[in-house]
Amino acid sequence: MSLKIPAKSCICLLALLAASCGTTDKNEKTALEVEQGNLVFKVNGNMQTQLYSTLPGAKPLMDEFQATEKLLISGKEIDRFTLENVSERELDGKVPGKEWILEGNYGEDSLKIHKTLIIKAYQGFPDLVSTQVSYVNNSAGDLFVEGWVNNAYNIRSQGETPPFWAFQGSSSESRKDWVRPLKAGYYEKNYLGMNATDYGGGIPVTAVWRKDIDVAVGHLALVPKLVSLPTEIPENQSAVRVGVRKDFDERTRFKAKDTIQTLETFVSVSKGDYFNNLARYSSLMQARGITVVPTEEEAFEPIWCAWGYERQFTLDEIIGTLPKVKELGIKWAVLDDGFQIAEGDWNANPEKFPRGNSEIKGLVDKIHGYGLKAKIWWTPLAADPDSKVLREHPHSRVVRKDGSPQYISWWDAFYLSPTKEETIAHTKETIHLFMDTWGFDGLKMDGQHMNAVAPDYSLDNPLQSVEGVPDFFHMIYNEARAIKPHAVVENCPCGTCMSYYNMAYMNQAVASDPLSSWQIRHKGKTYKALVPQTAYYGDHVELSDGADDFASSFGVGAVLGTKFTWPKDNPKAHESYLLTPEKEKEWKKWFALYNELMLSRAEYQGGLYDIGYDKPEGHAIRKDDQMYYAFYAENWDGPVELRGLPEEGTYTVRDYFNDKTLGDIRGNNPTLKVAFKDFLLLEVSPK
Repeated sequence: MSLKIPAKSCICLLALLAASCGTTDKNEKTALEVEQGNLVFKVNGNMQTQLYSTLPGAKPLMDEFQATEKLLISGKEIDRFTLENVSERELDGKVPGKEWILEGNYGEDSLKIHKTLIIKAYQGFPDLVSTQVSYVNNSAGDLFVEGWVNNAYNIRSQGETPPFWAFQGSSSESRKDWVRPLKAGYYEKNYLGMNATDYGGGIPVTAVWRKDIDVAVGHLALVPKLVSLPTEIPENQSAVRVGVRKDFDERTRFKAKDTIQTLETFVSVSKGDYFNNLARYSSLMQARGITVVPTEEEAFEPIWCAWGYERQFTLDEIIGTLPKVKELGIKWAVLDDGFQIAEGDWNANPEKFPRGNSEIKGLVDKIHGYGLKAKIWWTPLAADPDSKVLREHPHSRVVRKDGSPQYISWWDAFYLSPTKEETIAHTKETIHLFMDTWGFDGLKMDGQHMNAVAPDYSLDNPLQSVEGVPDFFHMIYNEARAIKPHAVVENCPCGTCMSYYNMAYMNQAVASDPLSSWQIRHKGKTYKALVPQTAYYGDHVELSDGADDFASSFGVGAVLGTKFTWPKDNPKAHESYLLTPEKEKEWKKWFALYNELMLSRAEYQGGLYDIGYDKPEGHAIRKDDQMYYAFYAENWDGPVELRGLPEEGTYTVRDYFNDKTLGDIRGNNPTLKVAFKDFLLLEVSPK
């Protein structure tokens, strides 16, 4: 990294130019230029910024300096400050580097604001620069502040169709794709608080890319924060707007001489799609203090779930399916929703289990008797209004500002507040029931409400509940692993974009009720970027396109799973998942192939293919000296490029699903003409 123009010389130059020529035009000149890897970050005399990249083939990102940090006061954006001082110093702490401190002032009648902009370039994290801003009210009286904005960039289009693709890390009840093409008229607020009564949270990063470059913005706080990352292409325009925005719930009094400080936010650039920027973000967060739990080998084993029988399952149905589960080479059996008395009373429902908890213990023994491992479904933080925990501890609920409880619509339940002692004690008691008394080997934690919690106004600091969710899941992980040292802890936040902060405390991610095979694949790519050593489970194959698309899980290195019923369905289930003889033959082939190759444990190569612009859609996995490629298209007849191979070698290409050799290629010309429908899975080995 380097400071292109010495700060003191630059400021002196600006002062001289201002004296002789006036400041308006001359303040547009560069006052500071920070080069961090392939990202060049400029600041001018109005404390506005400009980005460009030296990545090979990267075209201009913006035409001019832009007002990228803004203070929102009484409907007005304060975004133009006269730069007065620049200093530079070494950055100490967990992640070393350099930082630049820029100070300037805004003055208009009775409104006077002092701005301090801190720019950081972290050693070992090229192509990323962070910013943090402090504003001091130097006015004679108080002001009313509505919010602040950082990293507000207008990124030029290069005339492509679509003009941009985007990864957006927010969650909503629509369960939208995390990766989407953008076009004129597009807007997404990307609020990371509650977007519905039981939907919220996510990954505090937005990445937008063209064919030549990806630009990501986000924040670097180590706990969840209630900010937005709006993404917009206005009507009749092609440039995309991104940024990090904090809107205060109410007009906030900004007292004279007081300070408002923003979060530390960042901008990062990379080639390809969003994968590399997301991976860099996660690496920096871990260097700053986020600790991701270790890999668990048992989390990579294939899964059968009893949810095919739905809530009206019988014990005999589950036990009767176990021989077929074992025959297919599946290693886990999951008891799903419907065993409990209520959410918040997790004992065996006597209507289903007349002999009570001992019957569930007997089921676990049966599962173990077949050489399988047992996992149990559970929805922590949820409690039915008449549940045992709320009867005994009514104050354990999250309380809204009006005094009412926060509602979880999916379960007809209330939120438990994650930092309250009653909630923690109830949760630990439940884990011991499941894993100590009953003997389960893993937890399937389920529900979109787990992703985030609203402010709890029964606490002295209502935001304690928002920021305390990750520690709650850390507690669950530690408790489960203390009972069963190899416990698999799955977090399945039902269709939401999972909170990055919760990812640290699970050892099995999941596609989480995918609405399409596309979601299985791009969710897999996302998890492989953020927590690459964690097992990623593609969820029940019955949720994929055609209810049989194992190939989408295979191509991104996902764990295979199914919820088939056998030898018959539960008559009260709303849909059939019966394992017919035809399906059984196909299921056996896929699970045998999975157990043979175990690509879920291998290294996903997320930077080789652009999931948006590359056609056909491509994914790659490296295992030892072999590469495994997956391509997807409705129909494809043409070339595919097998990227990531050493140029000097010769390689044999095999369609491993159909066990058919397709020929040899050279690493310096890794193109192969193919024809396929839906998917093509290739194994490439040195010759």
